[in-house]
Amino acid sequence: MEIAKLIEGINIYLIGMMGTGKSTVGEVLAKELNYRFFDTDILIERVTKQSINDIFKNQGETAFRDIESQVLSEVAACTRSVIATGGGIILKPQNWSYLHHGLIIWLDASIELLVERLTEDNTRPLLQETDLTFKLQTLEKERRNLYQQADLSIVIKKDQTPENIVYQILDQIPLVIKIKVETMKFDNKN
Repeated sequence: MEIAKLIEGINIYLIGMMGTGKSTVGEVLAKELNYRFFDTDILIERVTKQSINDIFKNQGETAFRDIESQVLSEVAACTRSVIATGGGIILKPQNWSYLHHGLIIWLDASIELLVERLTEDNTRPLLQETDLTFKLQTLEKERRNLYQQADLSIVIKKDQTPENIVYQILDQIPLVIKIKVETMKFDNKN
């Protein structure tokens, strides 16, 4: 595949709010590129032998974020991987050092769509609030500027399939890679 040659084995990191479909889209994208797929939340649960909810409840968010950073550092050492990250992975500055070694794609969905997708979901510790819309708005407001640092932004619409989103990503990767390479060349000259 032409895209696979263009990206030369660099990792692709999917960032964005919970409920945007990072895991589902990531799996489809990985198959399309003949890449491995990793989900940092699943890896955290395997490593700790605890659910994300239990980690938050028993050790707190700070401990969870430390574990998340450790897991990210380990998968970042791989190549030819699509990595779905937790929604808050962008909060720790050290994580950006890992993310910037690959192509960062922000899956951006409206609060309305996220509420629709997450209303019945009780597996997410940060959503254990009574007002889901308010909580998601608060999280999105805190994180939007960080998400905007991604190399590529993909707006998720209600009726899109994961395959549609992947084709949209694949269409835009050549433009992003060209800009990223030119920027890296300019940075190396200065």
